[in-house]
Amino acid sequence: MSQYFDLGDETLWNPSNGASRMFQRQVAVFESELELPSGIGPMENDECQIHPATFKTFVNALLAQHRRTSHAIILALSEDFVAIVLVLAERAGIGVDWAELGATPEAQLEDVQVSAVTGMSTPAEGGAWGAGLRDKARELGQRMPR
Repeated sequence: MSQYFDLGDETLWNPSNGASRMFQRQVAVFESELELPSGIGPMENDECQIHPATFKTFVNALLAQHRRTSHAIILALSEDFVAIVLVLAERAGIGVDWAELGATPEAQLEDVQVSAVTGMSTPAEGGAWGAGLRDKARELGQRMPR
């Protein structure tokens, strides 16, 4: 069995039921963290619609939050989810402004990791940060059936 994440009549992703359930639970976590709806509708009859304008806002907020953290555990918990969202955004035709996101975050850093030895960590350099996420999204995208 599988489920469908659709944009109109186009299927963006057709994961197994288990992968879909886990992804939907993670969507709920990040909607709560960002205090924004994701644009990923409810699963009904093994189908869910993605609302592009709302999803675009969610994608950009998710990436901005991800860029502002340097906490190793938070990054480990979120990186694959962010990469999957990037695959869906690309398949939905939602562009990402990597230059703007890669710039030094203007907003206050969130969830930084502080070490007694090295002090406060800072987010990765913008180019490396963006390239790493794009590489992970490309790798996962090859394994995500439509």
